[in-house]
Amino acid sequence: MIKFTLKSVVLTIFLLCIVFLGMQTAQQGLIKMKGYNDPSIEHVINVSKTSDGQVEAAVLGSKKVVNIDEKQQFLEKRKAFNFFSSLGQSLAEGVKSTIGKAFKAIHHLLN
Repeated sequence: MIKFTLKSVVLTIFLLCIVFLGMQTAQQGLIKMKGYNDPSIEHVINVSKTSDGQVEAAVLGSKKVVNIDEKQQFLEKRKAFNFFSSLGQSLAEGVKSTIGKAFKAIHHLLN
């Protein structure tokens, strides 16, 4: 079991490094395609918060300004409900309580 876990962790780290290498290669390709070093393309995704409480997101140079408070109020008005989110939360609570009960039972058996 330990060998499997170790192999899985090593494989995950290796694949994560490959993904980062691919992102870096894509960024360099964008710079080469442009023909010159443009500071607006240095970061593929750039998110920053403005002084008036809005969030500014730049994806490949195109900027979009979003007001988080307005979005939150809009979603609260619509009473947004995500079925899969609530299903995941209830499943997580069930697993958490089951594991807690199992640990308590093992603790009582050993003492």
